[in-house]
Amino acid sequence: MTPPLSRRGALIAGAAALAGGLAPAAGAQAALRPPESTRPRLSALSPLQRAGQRVIHSYPGLTPPASLMTAIEQGHTAGVIFFGENVQSLAQIEGVIRSMNAARAASPVQAPLLLMTDQEGGMVRRLPGEPVKSAKDVGASADPHYWADFTGSGAGLNLAGVGMNVNLAPVLDVYRKDGDFTDQYERSYSKSAAAVASCGADFITAQQREGVAATAKHFPGLGPASASQNTDLRSVTITTSAATLRSVDEVPYRDAIAAGVKLVMLSWAVYTGLDSARPAGLSPTVVGELRNRLGFKGVTVTDALEAGALSSYGSTSQRAVKAAAAGMDLLLCSARSVSQGDEAVAALADALGGSLDPTAFDAAAARVNALRAGL
Repeated sequence: MTPPLSRRGALIAGAAALAGGLAPAAGAQAALRPPESTRPRLSALSPLQRAGQRVIHSYPGLTPPASLMTAIEQGHTAGVIFFGENVQSLAQIEGVIRSMNAARAASPVQAPLLLMTDQEGGMVRRLPGEPVKSAKDVGASADPHYWADFTGSGAGLNLAGVGMNVNLAPVLDVYRKDGDFTDQYERSYSKSAAAVASCGADFITAQQREGVAATAKHFPGLGPASASQNTDLRSVTITTSAATLRSVDEVPYRDAIAAGVKLVMLSWAVYTGLDSARPAGLSPTVVGELRNRLGFKGVTVTDALEAGALSSYGSTSQRAVKAAAAGMDLLLCSARSVSQGDEAVAALADALGGSLDPTAFDAAAARVNALRAGL
């Protein structure tokens, strides 16, 4: 076992090797961290700026389009999600993030951008380097506590090193059968709820110790989903009872919340035991399960707004408004299209004072901005 005192050296060496030697320069984390600023006064913002505080944009290729940089400068976005197609090397994406932070410095909204990716570990990584072990590797190891801490630290150091401040991880799904939806990519720690809870809390604590916010997903759990039940591609209905969801699938979220997890992502599956009419991320009932039953006070975030599971829920505009109305604080527009994010922002701005209650709307934006101000 690697001695704990050599952890940082091992993480940096592993990232450098997997990135072809392109490790972030010393001091990059501190240099790229936006200056501390006060939270924006929502009453002083335009409708588009108020709406922008609840939307995450994405873009295609290696170079952010001018339209995205303009949205950042105008305060019309809360941040950006990065994918593999956006990353050529650690040095390249570090430069992109530096330019985004410069654009944000000119914005009327001075809170730091939320700059995020999916760096779960194993097969699901957007950056080269840590965490190399998958969640399944961690859960099956001789010392899951050590390796959950190690991979959480690795994820935090890796992302912070290029200027990112949110990781859409860890996955807290409790898988049921070998090869099912969560297990086929080794994204689940275990079939045991207690093991998932323990590993997830260790990962969250270690990662957030490095200044990178963690996201527990996919509430209330995709563990029961079969191999073909992929919400990215089609609608998914999970018939697990409310009793089982609460005694198995929601258990890791109690530990994650106790560990101070900053964000929770809701699933796009329909859970008949909780709300048979709507996907979890469009359901006030399921959001209420997280808020009221489990006591989560942080930021709720959708899964991809373009997911196939939402094919019967209209356009981006319609989906955005439905998600916001259900209690989702942050909307993930991850189709690698700046116009998708712009459409969501415009729809939310139009719905302000109409179908969306302004007080609830600004309370959600305030939760997002509290997160941003703390990074």
